[in-house]
Amino acid sequence: MKNLDSMGITAATIGISGLLMALSASPAAAAQDGKAIFDRNCSVCHSVMPPPKTAPPIMPIASRYRQKFTSKADGVARMVSFMKSPSKEKVLADPQAISRFGLMPPVQLSDAELNAVAGWVWDQGASGGWGPGSGQGGRMRRP
Repeated sequence: MKNLDSMGITAATIGISGLLMALSASPAAAAQDGKAIFDRNCSVCHSVMPPPKTAPPIMPIASRYRQKFTSKADGVARMVSFMKSPSKEKVLADPQAISRFGLMPPVQLSDAELNAVAGWVWDQGASGGWGPGSGQGGRMRRP
């Protein structure tokens, strides 16, 4: 009987340890995958790189946020605020993009999903080179 009690305690300990390991790995596992969220929800309208679909591409948007905000946390917070409740006052897109595409509708995702996708968008601007005037035809030189 003592062996059965000992085995039960060992099994429970292993089970709890496994659960704790899974939970401690959760920052990576539980953290939302911004790229997957983008692919499921945003890529219908947004391409990552030009040419645009029915909304501005992500690279120039990400670059504008990186120009405006020095910290990822501030840029992501502003993106999330815009995605929840888009307005002309909050928009950082090129004014021509607004006249071309209009304002996007509010995004119906959880705060965790919005933060994840905004973080992923921010990261897309890391390569730089997408400042004002560098959109479609913006780098062409005229003779």
